[in-house]
Amino acid sequence: MGKLFSKIYWALRQEILSGQLSPGENLIEQGLADRFAVSRTPIREAVRQLQQEGLIDADPRGGIRVAVITVADAIHLYDCRLGLEQVAAMGACENATPQQLDELQRCLLEAQFSNLPQAEASAAELENRLQIDRSFHCLIAESSGNPWLTQLLSQILNKMSLLGSRVTHHNPAALEIWAEHERVVEAILERDASAASIAMRDHLVASKARVVQELQGLQSNVALNSLKII
Repeated sequence: MGKLFSKIYWALRQEILSGQLSPGENLIEQGLADRFAVSRTPIREAVRQLQQEGLIDADPRGGIRVAVITVADAIHLYDCRLGLEQVAAMGACENATPQQLDELQRCLLEAQFSNLPQAEASAAELENRLQIDRSFHCLIAESSGNPWLTQLLSQILNKMSLLGSRVTHHNPAALEIWAEHERVVEAILERDASAASIAMRDHLVASKARVVQELQGLQSNVALNSLKII
């Protein structure tokens, strides 16, 4: 059952993050069970896990659907991150181990390499960029030595996974943040808590502005296409 659940979970997660399953799309348990040729039990388990990660929501009519992240949701999530991650950056300056500092620099190098100019980034490459970004922020939280902060940030990043995927597939340049990450890392390596907090704040404020702008553009396109259909 464990392997079956894992297979279905990862398949659905990838379909959601890649956009194959669209935000707001209704999901029918029996339909999913038929598609994967399984009973509804592993489907329910996979759906329950994806709901905990914020990728699937309860439908107002009692069903389930792919989560929809609105502009207001994005603003609220970034506001939460601003408070948590400035504290995380300051804590990392005080508590990060040499091994964690090395991992942080490796993560920065991976981000730099992934942002090299490309004619057209594939879906897998975009997903890799998102994963590197998540790893970067999670590592700083873990380096702070505050397990509660790490847990809270993980919950927020789970909810933001769909947001990041949607935005970067629309505009890959929205995730070209290597220089902003570099300033955060430099401050942590110097154990300068004030500079680390400022660098993290500046990064998240800039990221928030980019994401909100992209979401507003996407919503405008949806509204325009709806008018054309009518």
